Amino acid sequence: MSSLPDDQLDLRGTPCPINFVRTKLYLEKMAPGALLEVWLDPGEPIEQVPDSLTMEGYPIEGVEERDRYFALKVRRPHQHLHD
Repeated sequence: MSSLPDDQLDLRGTPCPINFVRTKLYLEKMAPGALLEVWLDPGEPIEQVPDSLTMEGYPIEGVEERDRYFALKVRRPHQHLHD
């Protein structure tokens, strides 16, 4: 998928679950349908954050392995999400 993100969030060096919380809060501020690229460390962050976002209703549009980190593309849904 080659969609260009509307914004980027660098969470390298941020531990779980803080990286998930920051990603979710950032997405909530974005326009519905906006695409966010989140930079995450290998290991627990890239294993946990996508699953947590999916469970909260945020569609994952792709994961790209880069030099010592991963770029996760996640979209803010058009409908309002309720906790």
